Amino acid sequence: MPRNPDPRSDRAAIGATLAAEAALLEAHERLLREALDAVDARIEAASAALRHLRRSAASAEAQKRADPGDGLRHGVADSDDVCLTWLDGSTTCRP
Repeated sequence: MPRNPDPRSDRAAIGATLAAEAALLEAHERLLREALDAVDARIEAASAALRHLRRSAASAEAQKRADPGDGLRHGVADSDDVCLTWLDGSTTCRP
């Protein structure tokens, strides 16, 4: 013989248990979303720092190419030739 012959109380208990589990799952979901948001923010901050470093390095390299201190502008052509651009605008390339 069943412990509780009233099926309505069983349904009520099952409903309460499911509601409690749903609330717990929703709380876990919120925590996970907050953690993901924090990770996203850290990734964005790291990406911004890397972009800044890349721009700084490119700017320093461009400045070094534009004014290496010897009166020449140094550059590399699309091939592996080394090219020098003189201050008068003429360019000399060597393989």
